[in-house]
Amino acid sequence: MTTINKTKSFGEHLRNLREDSGLTLKFVSEQIGIDTSLLAKIERNERQPTKQIIKQVASFFKVDEKELQNDFLSDVIAYKILDEEADLSILKVAEEKVKYLKTVHNGK
Repeated sequence: MTTINKTKSFGEHLRNLREDSGLTLKFVSEQIGIDTSLLAKIERNERQPTKQIIKQVASFFKVDEKELQNDFLSDVIAYKILDEEADLSILKVAEEKVKYLKTVHNGK
């Protein structure tokens, strides 16, 4: 199983997986059941993949789905912080909120 490099974007990882395998955009898009232009946009970080696409990519390239999902979600968080020009301390606050929300959700 391939290990994800956490400093690259989801799209960069996807492109690296495809290129390292010597595969074309067209071939990979056909194998995972999406349009070639959509795959190209995901690789360029112009579009976000759905959970289903992430699942299909993980299965096709034999990459851990959870790790790939984490890679994508970390992109979402990083871009949001950049867009809002927020301080990185927000991550600590978010971590505490996640812990709280998990306890509230699990308590129901």
